Formats: sequence, C-alpha cells, structure tokens
Amino acid sequence: MPENSPGECNLLWAFALIDGLASSGVTQAVVSPGSRSTPLVLACDSHPAIEVTPMVDERCAAFFALGLAKQNHRPVILIATSGSAPAHWFPAVIEACHSNIPLLLLTADRPPELHGWGANQTTDQQNLFGSHLRAFHDPGPAQDNTPARAQLLQLGSDAAMHAVSPWPGPIQINMPFREPLLPPVPAKMPSPIERQRRKTQNGIADPDSVEAIVREIAGRPGLILCGASDLGKPFAQAVTHLAERLNCPIIADPLSNLRFGKHDKSTVISHYDAFIETAAKRLKPSWILRFGALPVSKPLLQYLDKTAAPQLICDPYQQWPKMPPNGQLSISAEPTSLCEAIETRQPEPAPAEWLNSIRQMEQAAADLMQPSTDGDRPFEGSLIKSLFDCLPNESLLFSGNSMPIRQLDSWSAKGDKAIHIAANRGVSGIDGNISTFIGMSGGGYRASVALLGDLAFYHDMNGLLAARGKDLVIVLINNNGGGIFGYLPQATLSSYERYWNTATELDFKQTAALYGLNYQRITRQSAFQPALKQAFNAKGPQLIEVMVERDYSIKRHRHYRGIVARQITRQNG
Repeated sequence: MPENSPGECNLLWAFALIDGLASSGVTQAVVSPGSRSTPLVLACDSHPAIEVTPMVDERCAAFFALGLAKQNHRPVILIATSGSAPAHWFPAVIEACHSNIPLLLLTADRPPELHGWGANQTTDQQNLFGSHLRAFHDPGPAQDNTPARAQLLQLGSDAAMHAVSPWPGPIQINMPFREPLLPPVPAKMPSPIERQRRKTQNGIADPDSVEAIVREIAGRPGLILCGASDLGKPFAQAVTHLAERLNCPIIADPLSNLRFGKHDKSTVISHYDAFIETAAKRLKPSWILRFGALPVSKPLLQYLDKTAAPQLICDPYQQWPKMPPNGQLSISAEPTSLCEAIETRQPEPAPAEWLNSIRQMEQAAADLMQPSTDGDRPFEGSLIKSLFDCLPNESLLFSGNSMPIRQLDSWSAKGDKAIHIAANRGVSGIDGNISTFIGMSGGGYRASVALLGDLAFYHDMNGLLAARGKDLVIVLINNNGGGIFGYLPQATLSSYERYWNTATELDFKQTAALYGLNYQRITRQSAFQPALKQAFNAKGPQLIEVMVERDYSIKRHRHYRGIVARQITRQNG
C-alpha cells in the first residue's frame, strides 16, 4: 500500500530534488506561474536554503537567472510549467552554454501516458535544448518510496555539481507529474539534509604544457590577449605580473576586467582598437597567449586572423573541439594557476623595445581622444568618459550588445576604481539584456548601471518589471535604430532603413512611466553628467535616455580613427 496520497507523493518527490540541489550549494530559484510546476515551486518555497523570485515572463525569468548565476558564480534553479513555457528559455540557455554559466532547468511535464495523442499543453521536452545542455535527466513520475526519493536527492546533488564542474553550463531535469498535483491538506516536508562539501576540479596545468609554453615564449616578443572573463583579482595580479616579467603587452578587452582595478596596469593596452589596423605591419609577435573569450574589436579579430604568430590558448574547460588556423596549443588549466606556473619557470623577457613601442602607440591614441565640443551634441566617446568619471568605486557596468560594447571597447581607458564590466557575449544577442543586468545588480555594488541601445532596450522591456524597488540606472543610448549597421556595407543599400536600421520610434518616457522608472531625457552632452549624479543619488530604478545622432557619431568615430592612423604612421616613419 502507498504511504502517501498522490498529491503528497508529488510534493515529496519535488522536495527530494530541490533538497539535493540545495545540498550542493544552490540557494536561488526563479519561477514562473503555471499549474504543472506547482510541486516544484512549493518545494522551493518550503526549503529554508532556497530564495525564490517569481517572474511572469519566462524569457525574462531565464535571463534574470542567468544574471544571478553570473554574479554569484553558482547554479540557479529555473522552473516553468509544461508546453511552450520552457521554450522561452532557449535564448538564455544558448547564452549560458556559450558563456559557461551554470543553470538548473527544471521543466515540469505531463506524465508519459499523456504524450503522443494530442493531450493539452503537452509536447516532447526530452533534451529540449539539444546540444546546448551539459546533461539531461528525466527521473520519471513521482515514486512513493524512500529509496527512489533518495536516488532523486542524489541526482539533484550531482546535477548541481555537474553544472559547475568540469565544464559549467546548463543542465535540464525534466519532471513529469500526475494529477492531483497537490494533496487535499498541506503536506509536511521532511527536514533538509546537511549541505555536502564537495570539491570541484582545480585545473592545475600539467608540467609538460607549461614547459612547452615557456620554450615558445622565452626571450621572444609576444602578446597576451585577454578576452571576456570573470576571474577576479587573483587573475589580474597573476597575468600582469607575468606580462611585466616578459616585457609583454596585455591586449585587454573591456570584458577582461583588466582595465580597471588596483592591480598594476603598466602593461595593459586598452586603445588597440584605434591603432592596431595601422600598426599591423609593424606588430609582428612571435607568439600570442590567449585567455578568455575572443575579443569584441573587429580590427583586432582581423589582425589575429592575418598574423602568423602561433596562438597558445588557455581553454580550461576544453570546450572548443577545433583550433583556429594559427592555433598551436590548447591548454586545459585554470588561468591564474597557468600564469603563476609560467612565471615560476622564470622565462627570459623579450627586448624592452617591444613593449615600449606598443606603449607609445597606446599613448598616442589616448592623447588624441577629444571631448565633444561640436555644438554640445552627445557623442558616445564623451558619454563613456563621463560615465566612468561618475561611477563610484565598487560599481557594476553592464553593457548591451551591438554598439554599446563596441563603444566601450573604443572609448574606455584605464583607471584604479573597481568597476566590474559585464555583458552577454556568449552569443552576443540583444535579447534579455535588461533582465540579465537586473539579475546581476543585487551583488552589493555601490552603483549598478546598464549601458543599452534602443533596440536592446525594446527587446527586453518586460524585464523592467523586475526593477521595482531596486536602486539601479539604465543609460539608454537612443540612435534611432540599429546603429551598428551604419558602420557596415548594408548602410549603402537603398533598403537600409527598412530592413536593417529598423527604428521603433517609441516614446520611452511612456515605457518608464508604465514600469515605474524615474526618467530623464538628455539632448546635450553637458547635461549628461549632472543627470548621472542625480540618478545615483535617487532611490529606485532610473532611466536616462540620451539622444544621439547616428551620422554624427559615425563621423566622429571615423575622424578619431583617421587622426590616430596618421599619428602612428608619423611616429613609425
């Protein structure tokens, strides 16, 4: 005879899974309303270790969970009901897959007997996210016996660990439930088990790989290229110490988080986007040591494609099955430990002239940056300078994709303030940027700011609902459409405005009113900094819309590139 009613069995089954996840350190769940997922939601709500955030829109919920996981470096539970609901997670799951963010995707499902004959709200949810998952599990409908629940608890504990090691990313657990979903009277949940202490892999580089790198780089001019990563202060210190020893410049993407902070930045190069195309013939490294993702800068990517220098790639998760054409060695090691291991071997430095010549180009590009004085018109270069001037220490700056991250790459310099720069660059979508930012904004920062374009803002306006009661600032750069295409060949087509620029012509003041954001509209460059200071001192969510003329922005950007190119050419004869 069964010990519990069907509804009690569902709740105990769901609680076993949630308890297993919590036992491996999971503390947060994001849930969307639905009937079939009720046992999972109640299990989270009744578990003392789990903080639950309800969100109506599943796409926003998924990107919000992505932001939480990015910020806290631990898996986040995501729950939706059966049918099309979890399919709305797909963009965030793809981003999590490619940016190595751990998510635990709990998809409530109809039981097997309702599949295959047209039952309502029923579809095949097996491996719903395909190759973008690190693992898939389906423990089947609830079983009313203690050994089965113990196995499910262990599955949850193992899944939470698998989501972070050896290769972080999303895991789907499909949970079919039979009706009745709830017991006739509230069920008493068992006591949670104690949290388990389990170690993840440390990723220490093997000595043979380290020796191979040292042989390649010792005494020869090279580049250290640091793309998007979230490795914190230990990596910043380790890689800058290594660069100093090697007389090697660090080409630092803004998302490397090496441009800002207390670490030594004497080898950090931030203005390469302006000069690398002109300097390509002179910049002939003998090797390139790569950390993190590929960089944002298109001129830098083109330079990497053309250079003959072999690339030594630190790929701690061995996530890429192929090497780039000039890739020579892929090293499975934790980046900080790899830097320390190389430095321990005390390789000979490159000639000092190598680093000094690149520093001179960097300084020339920095000296030629000019504030906007043309009729007080807003310009991204000046806006970004003002933004970094105003941001307090210990701030979050989340960048939207498309133009904002490229403008940050071009115009952000270096500084000692601790400013954490983040973006969704796994697959670089403009969807879900607001929700990801809001998920990250609860990380104890003194200020949380998002820099977004008008189309990215439009894409995720539903995400603004989660901003209620939060102190955060969204800077909306409104250039009336897809400004990035103005830099591309599509801009010459007669159908450019209709098919590529796609201006929405929306009144975002009304959007701010709908979602309860304080609103300021900026049409003059000189008004931006006072608006920022006002927003930082205010309570609640703030929206600053800055009106930018697209053609003027393109003109200023190209003018700057031109004067830098001429100066670099003069310097180098």
